[in-house]
Amino acid sequence: MILGTLLMILVPVILIVAVLLAVRRFWPTSNGPSSAQPTVPQTPLDILRERFARGEIDKDEFEERRRILKDGDA
Repeated sequence: MILGTLLMILVPVILIVAVLLAVRRFWPTSNGPSSAQPTVPQTPLDILRERFARGEIDKDEFEERRRILKDGDA
């Protein structure tokens, strides 16, 4: 008698948990690659600013390259 009552409670709980896990597994998430924000193409000046901010180039090199980009001189 107790086993029957226990099974009547456990079987639906197990089924509900299985359905929830299956839905969670196959439902598209918001952090997947398809939901990534489209990237705006960076200009050469944007890339130069990032390199300067990361410390890859010093101030003198940044200013010279920025001048070259703005003036178009080689």
